Amino acid sequence: MRAIATRPRSQRGIALLVVLWACTLLAILLGGYAVLARTEGLQARYQFAQTQAHYAAEAGLARAIYALTDPEPRRRWIADGRPYEVAFDGARVRVGVVDESGKVDLNAAQPEVLAALFQAAGATAAQAGPLAAAVVAWRSPPTAGGEPAGATARHAPFASLEELQQVPGMTAGLYARLADDITIWSGRAAPEPASASPLALAAIPGMTAAQIAQLTSQRQQAATAPLAAMSGVTHSIRAEATLADGTRAVLRATVRLQGGRSGAQPYAILHWREDDGE
Repeated sequence: MRAIATRPRSQRGIALLVVLWACTLLAILLGGYAVLARTEGLQARYQFAQTQAHYAAEAGLARAIYALTDPEPRRRWIADGRPYEVAFDGARVRVGVVDESGKVDLNAAQPEVLAALFQAAGATAAQAGPLAAAVVAWRSPPTAGGEPAGATARHAPFASLEELQQVPGMTAGLYARLADDITIWSGRAAPEPASASPLALAAIPGMTAAQIAQLTSQRQQAATAPLAAMSGVTHSIRAEATLADGTRAVLRATVRLQGGRSGAQPYAILHWREDDGE
């Protein structure tokens, strides 16, 4: 009788243990689902915020294009890289415009201009000359005598700015320092001083440090549009949008203004790059 009375208590203990394990497993599963739901919610909010910031940056880009073609010349933005602040749907948008004529054209710049640019960006004099010669060889037709031993050249105009990284002697660090000051769309042998950055100004033959400082100071003091009247038709625009929660989106575009021709788009996009969140 005593053994028979013990068995039900043992079975009840096993049943209780099974129930506890089942409850523990259920709690783990519910916790996992809760974490998954929370993660998906955070991802959805991040994607929504990133999309909102992206379109705010696009709004800044559109605002810059309008400001470059404003019918009132004195309201036009000056395309020398100075920042302009724009508010859009709760986002703060910082926009800068640079006239491509103020940059060094990889397809048209004279060798001495290229060498001066490379040296101003950090290359030594011994590095800058051969690198400038390599750029000229890269964009020039092949010579009748053929290539020197070990030489590498495409023998065609640069099709993109990034192609410069393939030229022998170009390093990643040097390219990063001069990427904002090169172009393939101006067609000029030297940068236009009115819109060139200090680095591009240093590439102009005969330009001294004192002249660069003077030009930069005069430009910073110009609050309205005398420089805008000299603005070209091709511009690089950088628009950075920041939301209240810190979410950022950056757009970089090179656009060519088409003028008021009947049936034509107001501008054409030549280059587009998105750096959302970076």
